[in-house]
Amino acid sequence: MPKTVQYQVGAVVYFQGESSGEKIYLLKSGMVNLTYQNIETGANTSDPVQTGEFFGVKSALGRYPQEETAIITGDSAIIVFTIPEFEQLASANTRIIMKMLKVFSNQLRRVHRHIAHIMVKAGDNPEDSEQSLFNVGQYYLKNNRFSQAGYIFSRYLTHYPSGKNAAEAVKYLNFLRTKGVQGEQRVTGTAFKENGAFKENGAFKENGAAAKQEASGGEDGSGAAQDYYNATSLISQGKFQPALEILQKILDANRDPEYMVKSSYEIGRCFFMLRKFDECIRHFTLMFTSYPSHPKMGDALFFIAQSYENRGKKDKAEAFYRKILSMVPDGKDPIAIKTKKALTALEGV
Repeated sequence: MPKTVQYQVGAVVYFQGESSGEKIYLLKSGMVNLTYQNIETGANTSDPVQTGEFFGVKSALGRYPQEETAIITGDSAIIVFTIPEFEQLASANTRIIMKMLKVFSNQLRRVHRHIAHIMVKAGDNPEDSEQSLFNVGQYYLKNNRFSQAGYIFSRYLTHYPSGKNAAEAVKYLNFLRTKGVQGEQRVTGTAFKENGAFKENGAFKENGAAAKQEASGGEDGSGAAQDYYNATSLISQGKFQPALEILQKILDANRDPEYMVKSSYEIGRCFFMLRKFDECIRHFTLMFTSYPSHPKMGDALFFIAQSYENRGKKDKAEAFYRKILSMVPDGKDPIAIKTKKALTALEGV
C-alpha cells in the first residue's frame, strides 16, 4: 500500500543524480519545488509541483538517476508509491495515464524548442540533423552535462558512423569514459576538467594557461581566486570564522562563478567546524538549489548527515548516509568508504 510521509520546510525528497529507488511521489498537500538546470540558459530553474501532481515518475520508470532536486518549501504530505503500486493505480484510472502523457509531451516540445533556439543562436541550421545532433552533444559537454553528452555522442555514432564529426565524437566519448560516463547509460559524472577547464572551441587549456588564469582570479581579474586561497589557508589553520567571512564576501560579490561554487561548499564546511549544525544543514540545502550538480555534493551530504548525528537525530543522519551510498555506487570511492564507516558506527550505537 502507498504510504503518506510528512515533510517539513527545507527537507529534500531527493537530489539530482540520486538513484530513483523506483519510488514515485504524489503531492497530497503543501509545497514542493523541482530545481534543475535550464537546457538553454544553463541557469538554475525551479518549478513548483501542484497539489495532486506526481513527480519523480520518469526517473523511476526509466530506472535512471533523478533529473532534478525536489525541495520542500512548505510543510507537506507526500504519498510515496512503488512502481507496482503506481502501475496498479494507473491501470485502474486511464485519466492518470492521459494526464502524464500530456505532461511528458509538453516537456519534450519545450526541450525541442530550446535546442532549436540554441542552434539558431549559434548560427547552425536545425534542419541539418547530423550537425545539429553533434552540436547538442557539444553544448551539453561545455555546460558540464556529461551523462547527456555521452548519450548524444553515442547516438550520433549510431546514426552517422561515417559522419564528418565521427572522429571527434569518438574522442569525446573516450574522454568521457575516463570520467565514468558510459555512452548511452545515464550516469552522472564529476566536474569535467582536464588541467583546468574546457574551452569554447572544445580544446583543452594548456597547463600553464589554466594555472595562470586561476592564480589571477579568473579572466576578469576579480581577485576571487586569491580571496578563496586566503580563506582555505585560514581553514587549514583552524581559523574558521575569519575564513567564513572571506568566503561569504566572494558569494556576495557575485562576480566569479567558479569561485562562488567552491566558496559555497567551504562555507558549509566552516559552519560544521564551528559546530553550527543548523546553519550547516540550512546552507547546504540552499546550495543544492543554486548548484544542483555541485561536484562536492557527496561531501556536502556527508556534512549534513554528520550535523544531524551531532544533533542527536540518528534517523535523519542514517537517511542521508544511505542517500550518499545510493549516489556513489563505487565502493572504493573515498566518500563511499567514509560513509560506510560512519553508518556502521551509527548502527552500532
